Amino acid sequence: MRLDEYLEGFERDEAAERRRLAREKSYGITQYLDEVEDRFSDALSGDSLVGSTAPSIFVGHSNYPQVSTGLLSPVGDEDHAEQYATDSGWYRQGLSIDDVVQRRTGLLNANRFTDVRSVGESPTTAKTGSPNVHDVWDGFVGTQREVAIADRPVDVEIGLSDSRLDFDFPDGDTAAPRGPRTGAESATLTENPHVPRAVEKTLEDDDWRAEGAMTYLYRRGFDVYEINRILSAGALGEAETRRLVPTRWSITAVDDTIGKFLRGSIRSNPSVDQTRVFSSEYMGNRYWAILTPGNWEFELVEMKAPGSVWNPVDSDVWVASDHEGYEGRTKYVDGGTAGAYYATRLAALEYLEEIGRQAKVLVLRHVSDEYWAPVGVWQIRESVRDAFEGESGVAETFHDAVRGVESHLPVSSSDLRRSSEMVAGVQASLADFSA
Repeated sequence: MRLDEYLEGFERDEAAERRRLAREKSYGITQYLDEVEDRFSDALSGDSLVGSTAPSIFVGHSNYPQVSTGLLSPVGDEDHAEQYATDSGWYRQGLSIDDVVQRRTGLLNANRFTDVRSVGESPTTAKTGSPNVHDVWDGFVGTQREVAIADRPVDVEIGLSDSRLDFDFPDGDTAAPRGPRTGAESATLTENPHVPRAVEKTLEDDDWRAEGAMTYLYRRGFDVYEINRILSAGALGEAETRRLVPTRWSITAVDDTIGKFLRGSIRSNPSVDQTRVFSSEYMGNRYWAILTPGNWEFELVEMKAPGSVWNPVDSDVWVASDHEGYEGRTKYVDGGTAGAYYATRLAALEYLEEIGRQAKVLVLRHVSDEYWAPVGVWQIRESVRDAFEGESGVAETFHDAVRGVESHLPVSSSDLRRSSEMVAGVQASLADFSA
């Protein structure tokens, strides 16, 4: 399909695109939180939360290395616990922002503090000689690890230190939606978890570096969501260096590690032989991915409209970008794209590995004011994955592809050139050629 034909399908209703944040927000969330509190009260038995089914865990990053670590449970909706775990299924189901906020705020975080390196009673009572995370398979942290490595939700009984709920739902903030919290004293499994053999193998090898264990699991069909949960629980890596890993950090670490592995596998492949443009849209985010012949190169440019969650006040479009060449990056991105960069790069590399090619890849993300709550980088990863699964338009050159997409972007051609190394490089080459 020619690029001009492909782009004809993306003319948009400008009035719909510019709907204001206030009109999009669901004020039913407050009512939903009241329902969560009622279900919590019903599930209490003395100072214990019984019948709780934990589909996931959470490790905070504040005050690192002494962090809050918790079990996440959909109190009162245990039969559907699996639906509360973040994974690619959320995208396939077409969840809206409202849906994601409800699922996130419906998860009770029963948490306590611990040191990421060893397991004492708390940061204030932990003593020298506390067991290393690697050695712990009982108590709260041990139960948390069992939940993380299981391939389905696990029934647990949680002893609480506080029967009150702390509702800290972010309003007008850029923090991801989260559910209520309460203090936990203990946690006990009430059923035997089912652990896949591949995960058991990574646990049993005390000399296996975390990077190798992650790629091993990925090659055996585990998606990044499962791997980052296992990594976060301190269940991967050489025995003496295993640590609890804050959830936010583990997500990026897994995307980066798997991305590096895939990059190494595609760099000896032949190049694509056409310039193609792919696109997808989800939750007020529009993605354009341009693949063009050449050795591996990657760039993400993000354009965040005024009124969107990441640019709520500024009257101008906020632009950020990060780039890598054939050899990849030697340090964490610093251009403002953060975890989105690694999630997007992973999706591009997965597609290139699937088709047995390498390419120069430019991904453009337009965040409109319809994106009123940050739901996490999973929607970025899945949106770009989906773009590569759909139809594409063919352009004569990379320059033609960029020119075709520019009219759908919220920034001018000159602003895009100033922000993108790949676009600026093409423009410079054209100028040299014409001279």
